[in-house]
Amino acid sequence: MTERADTLHVSRAEVWYLKEIAFGSTETKRRLKIITQNFNGPCSFIAICNILILRGQIEILPYERGTVSYEFLAQLVGEYLLMSCPDIDVSAALSIMPSTTKGLDLNPVFTGATSFRPAGEGGELKLFEQAGIELVHGWLVDPDSEEYRVLRHVRDYDTAVTLIADADHITRGRLLKSSSQVGSGPSGYAGPSSAGDNYSEKDREKIEHALVTQAFLDSTKSQLTYHGLFQLASTLQPGSLVALFRNSHLSVLHKREGEDSSLYSLVTDHVFLQEPSVVWERLEDVDGVGSTFVDSDFVRSTPVGGDFAGQTAESALHALEMEGNPDVILARQLQAEEDARSHEIYKRRQQQQEIRQKEEEERKRRNEDNASRKSKKMKDKCIIM
Repeated sequence: MTERADTLHVSRAEVWYLKEIAFGSTETKRRLKIITQNFNGPCSFIAICNILILRGQIEILPYERGTVSYEFLAQLVGEYLLMSCPDIDVSAALSIMPSTTKGLDLNPVFTGATSFRPAGEGGELKLFEQAGIELVHGWLVDPDSEEYRVLRHVRDYDTAVTLIADADHITRGRLLKSSSQVGSGPSGYAGPSSAGDNYSEKDREKIEHALVTQAFLDSTKSQLTYHGLFQLASTLQPGSLVALFRNSHLSVLHKREGEDSSLYSLVTDHVFLQEPSVVWERLEDVDGVGSTFVDSDFVRSTPVGGDFAGQTAESALHALEMEGNPDVILARQLQAEEDARSHEIYKRRQQQQEIRQKEEEERKRRNEDNASRKSKKMKDKCIIM
């Protein structure tokens, strides 16, 4: 790539296009412009800005403008923090802000949807806190699963990677080398009891834990599990707007108010800039295969670009070529069966939670009725004839 082309790419990457959508309930719905992401842009900073825009806490003016720069948005967010959060150190917040344009080094904890361990100095997490934005993830291990016993002690992603690297060193590189081969262990490695190996009890345990951890990471490459999806759906408050960490990316996650308790992710990819009906993506599975695009009214959308809207020519061609690959077909079939089982568990848990909520509401109603009748009897007894 020539120097001129490099300069053009950088200049275009520093300018983000705006897309008009509608957001809010029927009574409060308003037109606004969100920021789209291009060239693998700063998803962290864009997520922060878009949440503040959707909340009505910042507004891009004049409304007619079609693009914004980092400098413009940084000034806008800085002014918001200065006016709305008088107790925070705005200069410190502004010094943290540039790091969000390079991507955040987040370290999710596998046992808590809102738990992240700071990586480095952890200043980036502070910016979300100062802006009043909750940071969540769904990369959670199911407490009822076999791997939970190991992963509750491993706890977070960084520790998991260190554990696997240490175990690979102990096995002289065989742990990771065999991860793409077929074997009796979770990642292809036969395990610490292989013939000819002479490990200490401590090393043996470390290898066993590393195998379990590697298997978990391999099976959750989207950084979202069905248990995590269920936890997010059941714990997020209706109407909430949070930043979701998934696929090494930060996006805006929204839970609607009312009967529809589904989770929706704001679509900010610039390839959908000219697709006005593509505004949100409903999260329905962990890999996004069954997810649905909806418009500002949360009605299923029909992109102008058809089935391959949002894909480059290369990715669309690759998708077509892979359709007839027997290995791909078998892998998809096995994955679909596993997803179906997990999805059924997820739906069953949701139904059980709704039943419990209705029973609790009915119990409260009966208690209130009993209290009202008792109060009436007491009043009757106190009447002076």
